[in-house]
Amino acid sequence: MAINYDVKDMGLAAEGRVRIEWAYREMPVLKQIRERFAKEKPLKGIKMAACLHVTTETANLILTLKDGGADVVLCASNPLSTQDDVAAALVEAGIPTYAIKGEDNDTYYKHLLAAVESEPHVTMDDGCDLVAIIHKDYQKLIPNIIGGMEETTTGIIRLRSMVNDGALKYPVMAVNDANTKHFFDNRYGTGQSTLDGVIRATNVLIAGKKLVVCGYGWCGRGLAMRAAGMGAHVIVVEVDPLCALEAVMDGYWVMPLKEASKIGDIFVTVTGDINVLDEIHFAEMKNGVILANSGHFNNEINIPALEKQAKQKRRLREFVDDYELADGRHIYLLGEGRLVNLAAAEGHPASVMDMSFANQALCSEYMVKQKEPLKTALHPVPIDIDNEVARLKLEAMGVAIDVLTEEQRKYLSSWESGT
Repeated sequence: MAINYDVKDMGLAAEGRVRIEWAYREMPVLKQIRERFAKEKPLKGIKMAACLHVTTETANLILTLKDGGADVVLCASNPLSTQDDVAAALVEAGIPTYAIKGEDNDTYYKHLLAAVESEPHVTMDDGCDLVAIIHKDYQKLIPNIIGGMEETTTGIIRLRSMVNDGALKYPVMAVNDANTKHFFDNRYGTGQSTLDGVIRATNVLIAGKKLVVCGYGWCGRGLAMRAAGMGAHVIVVEVDPLCALEAVMDGYWVMPLKEASKIGDIFVTVTGDINVLDEIHFAEMKNGVILANSGHFNNEINIPALEKQAKQKRRLREFVDDYELADGRHIYLLGEGRLVNLAAAEGHPASVMDMSFANQALCSEYMVKQKEPLKTALHPVPIDIDNEVARLKLEAMGVAIDVLTEEQRKYLSSWESGT
């Protein structure tokens, strides 16, 4: 399959290079890793297939892996998240990149297959699509696969299901669950970039709006915090009693979604589940509500049900579809229900992706360097890697912290410690 960018014809690579450079200045941890990788070549001879959002931040990860000696093939993990100039710049840099913003589903899956057919030793997923396709249709590749990485909550959910079903056939590291990933990427990254996407798509004022956050995991926490900071009246809907209790204690309204549907102005799903916003909720919503999704897949909003209820659909703005219902109400869907922060904006700020992608790079090195292959399982990120990413980030920020004295270390490690 041919790469999808003729750099000379498209004239995008130069623009992409400049934007990749701009992101890199906010990624000091990855920069330090890249400089070491360029000298040590820890990934030499390793073929890697990465299914990630093709953004400026991702480009810096891919270039880091390449400098580390890896042969990398990249495909998009979402049809609307690709930044075409970035993809063109990567092609120019000699990295096969299969991604076009707005590609249809058939093209999306052809691109996934192109990445799989590179016969990787290591996979890197944002949603578990590579792992799923390999296990379903390319099992012949599994004996040569060292392992994989997964960096989304949705992907981790799918992988846990595979583990429970006894279906997973090679080790995968749960990068998403690293503290320096979900505490920062999901909370601060998703929180800011989701609102960025909503605002860019609509230019609405957030202050004074009733903003309904569907799901109070780390992404939902970040979104609620940022929305409240901009003056929104935040409503949280949850199915987990502990998460719901936390939302109450954090100062938000908590109620069932059917009740929230009657009063909300903006609804954002961040759950990883299917049909969170469904026809029973559309029936209750006010005229003019805005729906957006910041979960990985576009099935958190039941778009087929919305299509069925609508008597007319039209595109009002680049990322805004107007669904007019039979009773005259209008429901506005952003970014075709896909990740609004990437469909309508640029995704997470580079400074948080710095830590997420530092974890990806270091976990790749860790997995490849093992004397004995890791056992087939979903593995946590080693605490030493997590701590090293945090240390490097603090160092880059010019922040110093204390170190335990030997006396304090002994005290904490002794079961006889006491008054």
